[in-house]
Amino acid sequence: MVEIKASMAGTVLTILVEQGQEVQVGQDVTILESMKMEIPVECQSNGTVQEVKVVIGDFVNEGDVLIVLSV
Repeated sequence: MVEIKASMAGTVLTILVEQGQEVQVGQDVTILESMKMEIPVECQSNGTVQEVKVVIGDFVNEGDVLIVLSV
């Protein structure tokens, strides 16, 4: 399993993937809003989305797990 974590604190603005979806390295999986900027979060490995741990509107801290992949 691979965990995709927040690179900074912010609010989940958009979730671009869903459970069961195949993802590729470099693919944006969610967008965070922090300090009025939109920050895309990219996938760091190929795999299948096993679990989305956040919903739109959630506040996350740096290092919080956003999405879990099975590889």
